[in-house]
Amino acid sequence: MATSLWQGNWRTKARITSGLILFTYVFWHLLAVGMGLFSLDLMHTAQEMQEEITESLPGAVLLYGGLLTHLGLALHRIAMRRTLRMPFVELLQVILGLTIPFLLWTHIVHTRIAQNDFGVEAEMGYIAGLIWNTQSGWNQAVLLLIVWIHGCIGLHYWLRTTALWRRLVPVMITLATLIPAFSLAGFLTQGRLQRQLMFAPDTGPALRDSYNFPTSETFQSLASATERGIWVFSGLLVLTAVLYAGRKLLINRGSLRIRYIDGPEISGQRGMTLLEMSRANGVPHMALCGGRGRCTTCRVMIEHGQDLLHPPSPEETASLAAVNAPANARLACQIRPTDPATVLRVFRADGRRAREHQSLGQERRLAILFLDMRGFTARTTGQLPYDVVFLLNRFFDAIVPSITSAGGTIDKYLGDGLLALFELETEQASAEAALKAAAGIGSALQVFNRAMVAEGSDPVAIGMGLHLGDLVLGEIGAAENAPRTIIGDTVNAASRLEAKTKDLGVETLVSRDVLLAAGVDLAPLKLQLVELRGVAQPLSVLAVPRAANLPALLGAPL
Repeated sequence: MATSLWQGNWRTKARITSGLILFTYVFWHLLAVGMGLFSLDLMHTAQEMQEEITESLPGAVLLYGGLLTHLGLALHRIAMRRTLRMPFVELLQVILGLTIPFLLWTHIVHTRIAQNDFGVEAEMGYIAGLIWNTQSGWNQAVLLLIVWIHGCIGLHYWLRTTALWRRLVPVMITLATLIPAFSLAGFLTQGRLQRQLMFAPDTGPALRDSYNFPTSETFQSLASATERGIWVFSGLLVLTAVLYAGRKLLINRGSLRIRYIDGPEISGQRGMTLLEMSRANGVPHMALCGGRGRCTTCRVMIEHGQDLLHPPSPEETASLAAVNAPANARLACQIRPTDPATVLRVFRADGRRAREHQSLGQERRLAILFLDMRGFTARTTGQLPYDVVFLLNRFFDAIVPSITSAGGTIDKYLGDGLLALFELETEQASAEAALKAAAGIGSALQVFNRAMVAEGSDPVAIGMGLHLGDLVLGEIGAAENAPRTIIGDTVNAASRLEAKTKDLGVETLVSRDVLLAAGVDLAPLKLQLVELRGVAQPLSVLAVPRAANLPALLGAPL
């Protein structure tokens, strides 16, 4: 997970790092302002705790360096764009980000500069009373919301490819709503109170003196500093626009044709990424991370023109290697075609049905269980189809509750067998659940076979293979009919373990990976290496003659 979050070039990583620094500062600042809901002392205490860090040399370098880095990279990214067409949420984040400096500079001038240059005690009580029920107060409330929304969008774009974040999204949305509301409530409470105290005839003079309240000349100097800062940033925006327009004019001198195998043929400008070309021409193109090079959902297969493309960067190479992409696969957000090409989008966003993120595949390390009924073909030869179905349903009714009660799910039924998945929070929980399910199946099978013998039928024999490893979970199939399933080498190995039980004359084979993940002491166990067809390396396994005896064999209840 950590590796996928830090994919991208140095600019991407610097933008993430600086954004996280600023988001942490803003988060604490909002909590500090919210403390005004309880008392002014708590508000000031939280402010002092924050200033212990931000007013130290390392803290100031981190905070203001992060601010300048984030702003500079944002302007650079806009200037380097080939098109301003982008998804609405990304556009919203850009607009909010460009609005922040205009409102933030006023706040910086009347706090940091006022304190450092004019000796004003810029405590939160002073700021709240000063701007309460003024246009500046409304502006700062809007700034609070803009900064928070901008940061939350960035955080979501960064984390949304992870399974944990997708599970936490409902909780995070709630917190994202409550935190600014808490902060505004603290500002409203103290702003009203401090405004009354600051300008009341009896309490005002002493309170203003304690803050070293600015004179009219000081306010005029602060206003001039605010105006100069706004002009500077306005100039940077104009320079960014000029650079963007100039580059666009240069780029427009030459264009090239890109043909999509499953779509139209478009005209693109040299210097644009393929993803930008798609968006500029209205071609739907999947890009889960927003085109930041931190996922591979925008990848394409270069059918013609690959030899004319620039080589991939180390970051792009690493991303493609992580998904075992073929040699002609590239990331649309990273390649900048200079010659005509024919490409195939791996993932289509054509509006037929918007697939969930899980449909694109998520990697987990989990335990699985393969089970097969032995001698099923010989047993059912000559029987009526209805009798065969009846037997299978009775068998599954007997054993499946052991899987579901342990926390597992049936990924698929395979005629006279099944594949079970134990999708729990941790590897240990998954492995423990698989072992518990196997022992439960063994016990349930004994009860089932006693009933079969009592009816004059032969008992049922089974084979089970338990393994743990990396799996890819996703919807596999046509968009309108794609069941969620699992694939990967781990699935093949578990299937081969189940088949190997027949050769070894045992009921269950449990891989060493399952035992280790479950925290089982391997010292007293007799593990053996087995060669499996289609599996590159031999697996160390525990052979269990009867699955019902698994708890006793492991020396612990399951």
